Amino acid sequence: MFLKFRYRLGYESLCREVSDSITWRRFCRIPLDGSVPHPTTLMKLTTRCGSAAVDGLNEALLAKAAEAKLLRTHRIRADTTVVSANVAYPTDSGLLGKAVGRIAATGERIRAAGGAVRTRLRDRSRAAGKRAHAVASKLRARATLGREQATAAVLKSTGELAELAETAARDAGRLLVNAQRAVRRAKARAAELRARGEHDAAAGRRRGRLVRAVNDLAELLAATREIVAQTRQRVAGHTPDGATRRVSLHDGDARPIAKGRLGRPVEFGHKAQIIDNDDGIVLDHSVEQGNPPDAPQLAPAVKRVIKCTGRTPATVTTDRGYGEANVDRELTDLGVKNVVIPRKGKPSQARRAEEHRPAFRRTIKWRTGSEGRISTLKRGYGWDRTRIDDSEGTRIWTWHGVLAHNLVKISALAA
Repeated sequence: MFLKFRYRLGYESLCREVSDSITWRRFCRIPLDGSVPHPTTLMKLTTRCGSAAVDGLNEALLAKAAEAKLLRTHRIRADTTVVSANVAYPTDSGLLGKAVGRIAATGERIRAAGGAVRTRLRDRSRAAGKRAHAVASKLRARATLGREQATAAVLKSTGELAELAETAARDAGRLLVNAQRAVRRAKARAAELRARGEHDAAAGRRRGRLVRAVNDLAELLAATREIVAQTRQRVAGHTPDGATRRVSLHDGDARPIAKGRLGRPVEFGHKAQIIDNDDGIVLDHSVEQGNPPDAPQLAPAVKRVIKCTGRTPATVTTDRGYGEANVDRELTDLGVKNVVIPRKGKPSQARRAEEHRPAFRRTIKWRTGSEGRISTLKRGYGWDRTRIDDSEGTRIWTWHGVLAHNLVKISALAA
């Protein structure tokens, strides 16, 4: 996984490169006559080990670097960013159209696996596609029709699409009930075979396909109903709450996050925080769902840095998003001597004089280097987009990137 994130390789390319390189085989402890694991094996192991294993490796690496006196913690800086989820730009009509198509496809998977073969499920993906195209055509004709008329037509088509998705979900609900009965019967037959000491491998594989398809359909129907509800809320003239808005069928934890970037005012994914030092080593990192405030995250992160390194930083600096009096008090209580954080809002005269001191301004200029650290993680270590769904998957993906980044930095310092 270090090689994967260090050189930005896919799983198939990674296994192919390791298999062809003697040096990489030795690095991965794979003998010359040994077989390289299959790419799907790596995918499963990556998610099965979870974020705790990667976090433990990072802690062990930082502890070893601190023991070798390679870890400087005199001053540290913190910043947050958005790790984009593996989703396309979400629109209500687009999500509803995809949901209708996936319901039909998942129903076919269930029937192919032998579940609910006599339950009819109509494929409404063509009708959903027509309404989605109607929404796009009305948006393109805003200049000709006028904004109000085009908006009314878009809302009408979106409402029809929501009705269509709800009907498809209702029909699929009946299919799901019958498929769950088929799963129970298949498990009962497997238990009878085990009791007689017999084993049917083909039936076991078919049962596994059926169980996976039934679970996928149950999750898909829950997501579809949630998207239909928020679409109807928008059609009624109300904006859904961003903290609970569903933006993906397969990643239920991704949320819209507004960070104020010019090119991307709103991003869809998870909020991440990093803390690094003078050498660019990431001392702490975290991933949160949605867009929680920055200020409450700083003191716990500094506590983790103190616990990992065994030393209290003399200076902590961040941007204005953390600028609250409570944050200064919490860091002072932890033993931090210099808290260099500009305050939110209009500062008092005394606070303005404090923030204009040369030492304060030099530290603030040094803090801007955290933007470059985030850019390095995004360009070189996979933080631009997570390829694993939900919050736990995002932690696994980003923490693998941090581990690879820290290994490169610490090995350079050791050399």
